[in-house]
Amino acid sequence: MKLHEYQAKQLFGSVGIPIPRGVVAKTSSEAERAFDTLKRQCGGAADFVCNVKAQLHAGGRGKAGGVLIARNAQEAAAQAASLLGHRLVTKQTGPGGLPVSAVLLDERIAVERELYLALTIDRFNARPMVLASRRGGVDIEEVAAAEPSAIHREPIDIAEGLPAPSLARIAAALGCANSQARSCGQIVRAMWALCESKDAALIEINPLVVTEDGRLLALDAKVTLDDNALFRHPDMSAMRDESQEHPLELKAGRIGISYVGLDGTIGCLVNGAGLAMATNDIITLSGGSPANFLDVGGGANVEQVTNAFAIILADSRVKAVLVNIFGGIMRCDWVAQGLLNATQQLEVKVPIVVRLQGTNVEEGRRLLADAKRLNLISVDELEDAARKVVELASVKRNA
Repeated sequence: MKLHEYQAKQLFGSVGIPIPRGVVAKTSSEAERAFDTLKRQCGGAADFVCNVKAQLHAGGRGKAGGVLIARNAQEAAAQAASLLGHRLVTKQTGPGGLPVSAVLLDERIAVERELYLALTIDRFNARPMVLASRRGGVDIEEVAAAEPSAIHREPIDIAEGLPAPSLARIAAALGCANSQARSCGQIVRAMWALCESKDAALIEINPLVVTEDGRLLALDAKVTLDDNALFRHPDMSAMRDESQEHPLELKAGRIGISYVGLDGTIGCLVNGAGLAMATNDIITLSGGSPANFLDVGGGANVEQVTNAFAIILADSRVKAVLVNIFGGIMRCDWVAQGLLNATQQLEVKVPIVVRLQGTNVEEGRRLLADAKRLNLISVDELEDAARKVVELASVKRNA
């Protein structure tokens, strides 16, 4: 679960990570009042200027026109009105963009340097890791791709935490010494405390800035929580903004199906995450493009298969569907019955390629063979199934 910037900064403030002063607003009139509040908090200077930042679960807001400037309360209201209720398209949102339902007004900071600092999970080595770079800012993704050595990686022993030598290496990687190094250590330890207490999968500060007066400040904030641990954090669950989530992913999550929407035309219904990834790969290698990652689960029943198929067909881009099931705990006849149930409830206009192997496979194939109304092709081997579904998707698209 992702948090908005203003929510992440509230968490930062609770653990002592220094942040700019800011006020959130959800209407233009709130933004007008927020400007005056923020101006007073910052000393009330006549030339006070603040940022008006669109709140959404995606990066690249600045380049997309989602970070504006206000010099007075009326301008703050106008800038907020230009963002609120609209969809902002950034390089991370896709062409449809994401809706803006809140803006954050925060003080503008005189910056000397921009750094990058994050705490995430190293899934290859099954441990937390701190990432640090002197090359923070809007193009950190390009830095990571073009110059990996510019990013320092510091593993965390979950029993030991972050001892002094680890903190010293992180500070050195950021070019921080003396008081800045001490401040850096305090920030990193606070990030680790936040990670442990909230079950965070990612805590990112980009940029972590060195101000002109030498302070370290989290100018932006990103926090992602582990969905599997949300039952321990009802206060965090209450912060969820479902308007920022893919509607089909949200629906799938509610019924216990792992679904990620992609940009292709071939829907995939698979049991098991590894097999689902392999299925997507072989579709791509065969010249097609998957419309989704969908793991219906190793022990799914007929109802879950029916629901999964309905989710796939709700994507208007889907031109063909590949069902790839290796039956173990999940029986092939359950899959077949789920497909039959789905076609009774839905108007299915796309071809379906089915590859079934494993438990009760013969019964599953018999059920499907008896269903004359289905535009269905049964294939035994995955490679052949992938080639066939790519062919069918292409024919359907060009028709």
